[in-house]
Amino acid sequence: MKRAMILGAAALLSCGCISVSGTGSQHPASVASAEPAKEAKLAFDITNGNPVVVGLTLKTIDLTRKQLIDQGVTPHIVVTFRGEASYFTQDSLAVVKEADRAEALNVKAQMRELRKASGVESFEQCNIPLASRKLNGKELMPEVKLVPNGWIALATYQQQGYAYIVP
Repeated sequence: MKRAMILGAAALLSCGCISVSGTGSQHPASVASAEPAKEAKLAFDITNGNPVVVGLTLKTIDLTRKQLIDQGVTPHIVVTFRGEASYFTQDSLAVVKEADRAEALNVKAQMRELRKASGVESFEQCNIPLASRKLNGKELMPEVKLVPNGWIALATYQQQGYAYIVP
């Protein structure tokens, strides 16, 4: 077992997945490249049904957006919702479990603010999971656009140069 762990760590070190540094620095380094990026295209795929997790994900998306802008990079952000996250795109909280409604209300407020932020192009809800959850595509928040198939939409974004990100 110990030998397997040592071999696994060695493999990760050799491929660059982990590194060991003697500097003791706690600050992440900027990514260096030959030519700095002028724009970043990001497509986030949110599927989690826990409103606390979704709220933290939205905060991290906003932080990422702000950090890109601070670096002089223009963000182009799309946020998609599928699966259990579909409950949070509905205009009414009645579809959310009663115990989750207070947090879901915070998620909705975050979505409204983030959608207005520069660099956020679209919030999109996949139509496929709605029927099985007894949700209605006509009852989405005004900030959210209904798409027939979230995977097809995400594939199209990837073909347009967006990075697919699963938080």
